[in-house]
Amino acid sequence: MISKLFGLFSADMAIDLGTANTLVYVKGRGVVLDEPSVVAVVDEKRKSRILAVGEQAKRMIGRTPGNIRAVRPMRGGVIADFMIAEEMIKHLIREVHNRGQFTSPRVIVTVPSGSTAVERRSVREAAEAAGARQVFLIEDAMASAIGAGLPVTEARGSMVVDIGGGTTEVAVLSLGSIVYARSVDVGGHFMDEAIVAYVRRVHNVLIGDANAEEIKNAIGVAKAPSDGEGRTFEVRGRDLVSGVPRALTVSEAQIASSLAEPVGTITETVKTVLEHTAPELAADIVDTGIALTGGGALLGGMTSVLSDATGLPVTVAEEPLLCGVRGAGRALEELKSLKSVVVGY
Repeated sequence: MISKLFGLFSADMAIDLGTANTLVYVKGRGVVLDEPSVVAVVDEKRKSRILAVGEQAKRMIGRTPGNIRAVRPMRGGVIADFMIAEEMIKHLIREVHNRGQFTSPRVIVTVPSGSTAVERRSVREAAEAAGARQVFLIEDAMASAIGAGLPVTEARGSMVVDIGGGTTEVAVLSLGSIVYARSVDVGGHFMDEAIVAYVRRVHNVLIGDANAEEIKNAIGVAKAPSDGEGRTFEVRGRDLVSGVPRALTVSEAQIASSLAEPVGTITETVKTVLEHTAPELAADIVDTGIALTGGGALLGGMTSVLSDATGLPVTVAEEPLLCGVRGAGRALEELKSLKSVVVGY
């Protein structure tokens, strides 16, 4: 009864709970929050206390003293640290409601298509513990397809490739359901790690994940440029021989080489899904093409690589970073008409 009363003063929310970033959509207002999925925890006298959440906590990564930890509670799109994830969701709910304590919204949360029943239950329980009155789940691929404007409820095939921070979801959808999907643990963070490993192996310089992300955003490409080395970017790290800081310049061609493995894995996953697609749905996809969503969709040349590998038209959705949360938000707004795409309605 009290929960219902608080619900009258609460704004229903859709949360795209990602490995890299968590986005929040509020019913009637649109996307209102976009925060890194990072929580800073300070350990003091055998107790842990939340110090910061989101952008402020992300700035602390690699720069904290011994008693402060910058934690990413999500791994591969699922909860890796339940208590920290609960605190992060609680923080988001309070931010949306102007830090009000007595709120009890309905919440819809995205989960990976390949997540287990145990992983989905942990997401639901974390949201409930954070104060949600009612929790629904929607699969990442479905939310991204809805956000990209694909006709998921119609009797025709659509295909989406959602390249997130921790996972890549590839799915074929029709009649409000996912017909076939594959999820691989390759995403933005894997690409960052690949760049770190390449710079260490080739230049003998150690750089941080934040530096690698900077390189990826500035000159990251899925295939080497045809005009040689392409654009360049200066990065700083620690020389592993002398132990002192050092600056070096990397090129687009080098970054393309470092990203060959993750890009190859994504391409093979797309081909595998197409191989398991029914002929009628495959014929539809020839007409509609493949929609790219998520942060990885912004990697230069990704559409070209996938198009060359499949022979199909590939397009990047409008504002690909927001497709997941907008799709979940639309499912929240139209819960009755889109109930087939929601888990737990």
